[in-house]
Amino acid sequence: MTKFLLIVGLLMTSAFGYSQTKIAGIVMPNVVKAGDQYLKMNGGGVREKLFIDLYVCALYLTEKSTSASTIINADKPQAIKIRIISGMVDNENFEEALREGFEKSTGGDISGIEDRMNKMIEVGFAEDIATGDIYDLIYLPNKGCTLYKNQKELLTVEGLDFKKALLGIWLGDEPADDSLKDDMLGN
Repeated sequence: MTKFLLIVGLLMTSAFGYSQTKIAGIVMPNVVKAGDQYLKMNGGGVREKLFIDLYVCALYLTEKSTSASTIINADKPQAIKIRIISGMVDNENFEEALREGFEKSTGGDISGIEDRMNKMIEVGFAEDIATGDIYDLIYLPNKGCTLYKNQKELLTVEGLDFKKALLGIWLGDEPADDSLKDDMLGN
């Protein structure tokens, strides 16, 4: 019986090993569920600032793509998973980075999304951010972007235009981190 349990354990470990990817030592799933669809990891990497690793970020799509503009403009299920890996990330600097990212991704004109952006920041990042927290941003057509923190649904923000601005933070012409953008695009 002990041998049987050991063999089952080894088989399960190897099966799960194929369904996950390590990024900077952090295990990220290769597949996430968005509505009734399963999305595959397109790519992922680390957001770094001043040589400090802040968070691991992965992009999930229905089909792989290396075209940032195609991904940003697509009205298809998509997801971004962020895992905080540094105590240097707190609500204040994360909010500041999001606001700066939205500003850059909209070419300096946030007027069309400003109210929704503020709602997402105020509701979605009201609780303290801690190392190990996982944020999921899941976009579904005709529904919008739903933000989860540690698998708890926080809010949904409607609009394809909002999703485009949100993904533009990481994949736009002025991304938060050029290297992370390349990694998320699988380059």
